[in-house]
Amino acid sequence: MTDVAGRAGRKLNRDFRDIEHLQVSRKGPADFVSAADRKAEEIIYDRLSEARPGYSFLMEERGEVVGTDKSHRWIVDPLDGTTNFLHGMPHFAVSIALEREGEIVAGVVYNPATDEMFQAEKGRGAWLADRRLRVAERKHMDEAVFATGMPFIGKTGHASCLKELHQIMPHSAGIRRMGSAALDLAWVAAGRYDGFWERKLQKWDIAAGMIIVKEAGGYVAEIDGGDDILETGSIVAGNEVMRDLLVEKLRAAAG
Repeated sequence: MTDVAGRAGRKLNRDFRDIEHLQVSRKGPADFVSAADRKAEEIIYDRLSEARPGYSFLMEERGEVVGTDKSHRWIVDPLDGTTNFLHGMPHFAVSIALEREGEIVAGVVYNPATDEMFQAEKGRGAWLADRRLRVAERKHMDEAVFATGMPFIGKTGHASCLKELHQIMPHSAGIRRMGSAALDLAWVAAGRYDGFWERKLQKWDIAAGMIIVKEAGGYVAEIDGGDDILETGSIVAGNEVMRDLLVEKLRAAAG
């Protein structure tokens, strides 16, 4: 997985350095897909298919590809943070997760612009290169920096997002909106953020990041108390205390 993420990331990085020549098509309001995005996904699909014949795929651009092995599925976002990428901002990632019998058992999040490879495997910890990752240990919101995502043009939820910010901003040391949920979760695992929340994400946005957080000693939850974060796409993450504090504030905003 790290080899494949690295290969796709190197291709993205070459295109990132020559951003003005990218061929870009409009996929929806403020939601772009580039030639680089599609090529990265093609590299990932080809290499993973060769390495594990028969595994199924769920990919942002290609969609669902059902293989002969129904117990294993790759969940792939070849370019999380497309808008950052297209604006020349070096904060984007390749995200690959492996699902076995409905459970995420491994994940990789790679930012080729900074050459940071976050990775985790169930029961084996989370790592950035040769450094083991641990979530931050802060217990008080006034010391904490949180990350989130905010709806943009064409997306719903603007009013509820403002209510959530109103609940959390006065009690925190800061809130960041960096534009890549995969990297936000990886940064929670690395202790750079104390917590993260966002609603209505896709499976490929969060699958790899979730196991990286868990293997770094963190906790994830469905914001509204649901059983399946991947299905609802509503996630909150942090150490146990921060997760619970965020959930309390977010549910108060919804109520």
